[in-house]
Amino acid sequence: MKIIAIGRNYAEHAKELNNPVPTTPVIFMKPDTALLKDNKPFYHPDFSQDIHHEIELVLKVSKEGRHISEKFAANYYEEIALGVDFTARDIQSRHKEKGLPWELAKAFDSSAPVSNFVPKAKFADVYNISFGLNINGESRQQGNTKNLLFSFERIIAFVSQYITLKKGDLIFTGTPEGVGKVAIGDHLEGYLEGDKLLDFYIK
Repeated sequence: MKIIAIGRNYAEHAKELNNPVPTTPVIFMKPDTALLKDNKPFYHPDFSQDIHHEIELVLKVSKEGRHISEKFAANYYEEIALGVDFTARDIQSRHKEKGLPWELAKAFDSSAPVSNFVPKAKFADVYNISFGLNINGESRQQGNTKNLLFSFERIIAFVSQYITLKKGDLIFTGTPEGVGKVAIGDHLEGYLEGDKLLDFYIK
């Protein structure tokens, strides 16, 4: 299982970090050791003083594919979850300044909490799904898939031109605006169409 993530897939998030809005998907990866399941607590690493939350929708790949056509890409996922792409923003900023890869900022242990998955058939329109993140009872991020820069099909097709997708792979599809720092003791709750799927603490 591999975790593929899409950066800057909501225009307002790209703008809030003073990044250009991309014309093709921005791809990075996390190892399987980044996965954090079952609402287990996230232990704040001591190598960063600026861990940011990024709430996202996550697709689970349902069958193997490579060089997938965009018109068939919807057949390659059947389930959707909520995830948090934890990012060591201080490390990422230093690496971006030097033109270095992001892995140390994105791929560290437990940096990818993921909720239980729900069937995509539950949603009348996958391009009108609302989701959000509350911290300590206050709304921090609110997003809707109608604002995606690159559709799920575009992402799947694009990635599969370079990397074979296998059953069980996870695709983080990008975060809306409102990212920010988390602190030890914070209580994170993630909502998908009003249903609470994520509920965990920072320790």
